[in-house]
Amino acid sequence: MARIAVIGLALAAFAALDTASAPATDPNGYANPYKADAGFFKLPPGRTMGSSSAVAVDSKGHIWIADRCGANDCSQSGLDPIMEFDARGNFIKAFGGGRFAFPHGLFIDARDNLWLTDTYVRHGKGGTVTKMSPAGEVLLVLGKTGVSAVGPDTFLEPTAVLVTPAGTVFVTDGHDPDTTARVMKFDAAGKLIKQWGALGRGPGQLNMPHALALDSKGRLFVGDRDNDRIQIYDQDGKLLDSWKQFSRPSGVYIDARDMIYVADSESRTPQGYGHHPGWKRGIRVGSARSGAVTAFIPDDEPDPDARDTSGPEGVWADREGVVYGAEVRQKRVVRHAR
Repeated sequence: MARIAVIGLALAAFAALDTASAPATDPNGYANPYKADAGFFKLPPGRTMGSSSAVAVDSKGHIWIADRCGANDCSQSGLDPIMEFDARGNFIKAFGGGRFAFPHGLFIDARDNLWLTDTYVRHGKGGTVTKMSPAGEVLLVLGKTGVSAVGPDTFLEPTAVLVTPAGTVFVTDGHDPDTTARVMKFDAAGKLIKQWGALGRGPGQLNMPHALALDSKGRLFVGDRDNDRIQIYDQDGKLLDSWKQFSRPSGVYIDARDMIYVADSESRTPQGYGHHPGWKRGIRVGSARSGAVTAFIPDDEPDPDARDTSGPEGVWADREGVVYGAEVRQKRVVRHAR
């Protein structure tokens, strides 16, 4: 009976989170019902966490993190960047040493396979999307290792990857501003089906497509970071909607209840890169059905205007609604529990 009561309370809390609101005039005025735990993950002796924008949770509740080898670059490191932790934050294993240059986006598919984007080409590595088993076996590689180019079988700077329940693979390409900006659609075997997106700021155009998420209707949410918006498409590239209320999206995740979690790691007041005055960095939580923002987890950086990035960039949530934010500048992954 106690367990049933706890579950009931949790469901009530999620319902409240889905219907709560804040003044529309203040994009930062939403309540923060979460408590942060920056020391949750217990690393092996001698290992420190590097910059990370990649965190995901598998079907067992295990948390996977891809850091940048204790620094912000793996291209000349032998450390294993892909780490598995249990639900209590205990380290289980790591793999992938010597294979990647700049781990960036992480996705776990319906069979618990891991998909990792390696954004930058450095020292003969990078420029790929790699599918791996939970044991670390490489199952598929999209792109050409060590090649950075816009082509049907190459990426310039792959940022995010997502796999639908049917096995269709989507990849966003174009990390740096004003370079390339496209969404690529592949079949389960890695064959390109189509691509869309032109560089720009108009409807359907993109600049720095940085994140991907899928809702229960099969709509594809693309974090159009340099345009300070999320663009929503069908799976053939038809633009359905465009949302500004979740700020400047570095990471986007949608859970089974259609709760959406959007990480903003860049908004700042000064002119130039990240210029988005009036918006604070952090994770905005809301409804992918209505588009309503219902909660805000603020970045703890005291002077974000002095920095290009801080706070969570990658974001994921588990079945209980615990939120994980992967942080580049702070070099950590923080657990946020209600």
